[in-house]
Amino acid sequence: MTTHFAQWLVSPTRLPLIRRRCLRCPSTRFEAHGKFRINANHKLLDVWLLALCAGCGTTVKLTVLERANVRAITPPLLDRFHSNDTTLAAELLTDPSLQRRNGVTLDWTDAWTLRKSTATTPGTVDGSQVVAGPGAVGGSWVVAEPGAAACPDAGGGARPPMTLATSVCFAQPIPLRVTALLAVGLGISGSEASRLIAGGALWSTHRLTGRTSTNFHFFIRT
Repeated sequence: MTTHFAQWLVSPTRLPLIRRRCLRCPSTRFEAHGKFRINANHKLLDVWLLALCAGCGTTVKLTVLERANVRAITPPLLDRFHSNDTTLAAELLTDPSLQRRNGVTLDWTDAWTLRKSTATTPGTVDGSQVVAGPGAVGGSWVVAEPGAAACPDAGGGARPPMTLATSVCFAQPIPLRVTALLAVGLGISGSEASRLIAGGALWSTHRLTGRTSTNFHFFIRT
């Protein structure tokens, strides 16, 4: 049996939507664009991340720092606040403590992409392709070789059995339903991914149910 190796990288394409009830309209979605507001009171600083209601445009302030001594904030971090660093905004939004403090959750729908690379051996990448979010891959299977696709009933004679060993990594902690992630990467439906797991053709030491935002490996027989 031949074993092929692949690497998947889950990355954000934009800042996630923020789930929070608006006090001025029925909307429960807010959009952050990486803008901060800083208020100085002598040597104490308050820092907020600004977000706009997707329904009416009302601005809300998510507390980042509250009455923090200016000496406790490094100059590079302060510069990032002043320059409205979107990377910093993304880092802060995925911080569970900020979410708890502000009573918000995140909605990553259509805000992530999956990059796939193939390798002859683990860690040796030969090529790559980009799968742009859910529903972007067609066909029954996508084998992690650029430009190559296969399906169980391809016709033209039998091919030798193959195991695909895949390492999945998250650039940011984006909580995704495992079966949905597998479906996007393999070009199959979520129900087909569940069927493969239940039948033992797709397996992992990582739990393959529910949501995950941590790195894991899985194997599939094709």
